[in-house]
Amino acid sequence: MATKRAGKKSGKKPSGTKRGRPSTYTAALAKRILAGLAQGTPLTILCQPANMPSDDTVRNWAKYDPGCSRDIARAREAGFDRIAMDALAIADEVGPKETIETKFGEIPNKEWLLRSKLRVETRLKLLARWDSKR
Repeated sequence: MATKRAGKKSGKKPSGTKRGRPSTYTAALAKRILAGLAQGTPLTILCQPANMPSDDTVRNWAKYDPGCSRDIARAREAGFDRIAMDALAIADEVGPKETIETKFGEIPNKEWLLRSKLRVETRLKLLARWDSKR
């Protein structure tokens, strides 16, 4: 016959007590994260500072709290719009850098044009990956 060891816990959770590590969630912290997402900043970058939770923690908040998940989705959508507007602004940008004055006259500044093209394409590729519905 099996006997119980002395001091062994029954494995049942006592009523009224929470198990595990306490949550770092606060309304102020969530507001900061949502504001950053709405500006188009990726979650991994928002969560880099030492005073911020890890991106996995924020994903867990969204996983277990439908309200938090909805707020994050809305903030990300606003951030995607912000990135798209940035791409338009770069594409429409007109400035003194478009041409270079040489002894043969003005010629297009290919470096500036190619860099602008790269900046726009990068944003559009990220948008296509992050939000495939658009």
